[in-house]
Amino acid sequence: MLAGNICVNISEFMDVVYCAYVLHSKQSERWRKLRNIVQWTPFFQTYKKQRYPWIQLAGHQGNFKAGPDQGTILKKLSPQEERCFKLLMKDILRPYVPEYKGQVTCDDGELYLQLQDLLSDFDCPCVMDCKIGVRTYLEEELAKAKEKTKLRKDMYEKMIQIDPAAPTDEEHRSKGVTKPRYMIWRETISSTSTLGFRIDGVKKADGTSTKDFKTTKTREQILEAFKDFTGSSRSAVPKYLERLKNIRATLLESPFFRTHELIGSSLLFVHDKRGASIWMIDFAKTVPVPDDISIDHNSAWKVGNHEDGYLIGLNNLISIFESLIKDDNGNIDEPYTDLNLDKSVRRDTLAT
Repeated sequence: MLAGNICVNISEFMDVVYCAYVLHSKQSERWRKLRNIVQWTPFFQTYKKQRYPWIQLAGHQGNFKAGPDQGTILKKLSPQEERCFKLLMKDILRPYVPEYKGQVTCDDGELYLQLQDLLSDFDCPCVMDCKIGVRTYLEEELAKAKEKTKLRKDMYEKMIQIDPAAPTDEEHRSKGVTKPRYMIWRETISSTSTLGFRIDGVKKADGTSTKDFKTTKTREQILEAFKDFTGSSRSAVPKYLERLKNIRATLLESPFFRTHELIGSSLLFVHDKRGASIWMIDFAKTVPVPDDISIDHNSAWKVGNHEDGYLIGLNNLISIFESLIKDDNGNIDEPYTDLNLDKSVRRDTLAT
């Protein structure tokens, strides 16, 4: 059985919030009482001297609520995401995605998807969201943006906050950039463009969180970020590597993956002192590939070919985690020699 579910999406292109609820008590009565008093907030709430953190790293508030059942959360309904979940529940990818438990209508009349809480079996977990693919916008979004060439002051200001030299002289004079210009530029400043994925947010066991990865771009920078994320949890690294390889092998056999373009989707990394796992999450921008087009998820994207680069990002993640367990000579590093490494990560498979 899956270790619960969490919904995470950290993106300037999606109105989604990253929210996680860590529940230390399994008593249903306490759960019901707590669910009634918890408010949407990125800060710690206290209930009977225990701390239950809701983590909000980015996006708009109101997309998530505590679920009606123990170990569940509610995510505001996206018809496209619900369609994907229904298909995924019948696909071989099911063990790698949140379990979908149907729709729920809340007191405010809003419809929500009820999903498992991926964090429920972890104790003070470390959590990382990695957005997968070479772009985080749909081709139709780019096409619609190109229809309107209005200069956007808000996007210009976002741009100069990250890199004052990014706008052209003309853009500086007009103090505005077009939406297509901003959308394309946004992908070039992170590892989305160089590695096919980017880190969108991290929450550590002590409750601290950060989403300061907008310009984390090179392989070396990403490697250091993962070292910091895994920290002293040395057993998490080989478990993550094994899970990544299992996900890749399953994707290659999945009818869902073969027929869909995954945009704005993430891999959620979760570990504590006892275990580690990864899930595929966020499918609001996952759409069927046009009938007359086939994609391999591993080719360069050009407008019109619908390639998403999902396997480009996944392969680079696997390579980076292989590096984390190797020394300079390509052998399994000493801290990992006493671990029961799966055969898929043994020395003879680590050649680069």
